[in-house]
Amino acid sequence: MRASSSTSSFTASQPDEPPHDKTDPLHTEAEAPSHVPSSSSVPPATLVLVATPIGNLGDFSPRGAEALASAELVLCEDTRTTARLLTDRGISARTEALHEHNERQRVPALVARLQAGARIALVSDAGMPLLSDPGYRLVRAAIEAGITVTAVPGPNAALTALVLSGLPPYPFLFAGFPPPRSAARREAFARLHAAERAGLGATLIWHEAPHRLADTLHDMAAVFGPERPAAVARELTKRFEEIRRGSVSELAAFYTETAPRGEITLLLGPAPEESASADDLDTTLKTLLATHSVKDAAALAAAAAGLPKRIVYARALELASQPKN
Repeated sequence: MRASSSTSSFTASQPDEPPHDKTDPLHTEAEAPSHVPSSSSVPPATLVLVATPIGNLGDFSPRGAEALASAELVLCEDTRTTARLLTDRGISARTEALHEHNERQRVPALVARLQAGARIALVSDAGMPLLSDPGYRLVRAAIEAGITVTAVPGPNAALTALVLSGLPPYPFLFAGFPPPRSAARREAFARLHAAERAGLGATLIWHEAPHRLADTLHDMAAVFGPERPAAVARELTKRFEEIRRGSVSELAAFYTETAPRGEITLLLGPAPEESASADDLDTTLKTLLATHSVKDAAALAAAAAGLPKRIVYARALELASQPKN
């Protein structure tokens, strides 16, 4: 199977676009009408999670606009990015930053404000908050404090990529970003591959940075096998949207030669049923032995595969004693 791609007809002959700044991920395809929302969208003492566009401002819902306009405070991953969205909808709202570097410190004061009756909305730069974005600590603290937490659903890159990939849409497992370093990345992949041997059969989904995509695909081929079906979704909902489909090895070869740009979602098709074999256990153990002791590698592989530790440990000893190429 050769890697293939699909693009919108009006972009097929266009050259690639320049890289997008992370602080400016939104792209307007057409002018959207100004929206003047009501003031009662969010009840008092409520934290509302609001999905924002993943690339096209036209995808922002009226309910989302109402929720932001009626909130006393809008918490943003980056206030500059959210300011563009608010301006597009003619919304005047107070914004403050909530990101991975300050969330832990800000949570107590924000919960206190909610308990005092404040309406607070939470957005990320793009997509649904919390999914590879900040906000989980605040949501957990609000729930534990008995505060109402609700959501305005909307665009999501992982789900959009899933339905466009041509891979089985369910079950699926979203794993966020793979580790940035190859050794840790292969270990994370080995855990998932061992889980597949124990019966996991799902389409796997990750986000990935453009400059790491080729290396990640090569690591994926080494752990999961080069012929597994996969897909790379790039610049979803934007002008140069592209879905490239093929085997993992074909995609790895393509992106080794063609540097990708933009926001990327990476998908791997489910393991075939016959994947639960001794060869796959060996692949998992060999990957883990590269970064772990024999004892630790055997324990991880046995736990993920649901096999007796003594059997897996014996095989790990055999593999560890074999001469390396």
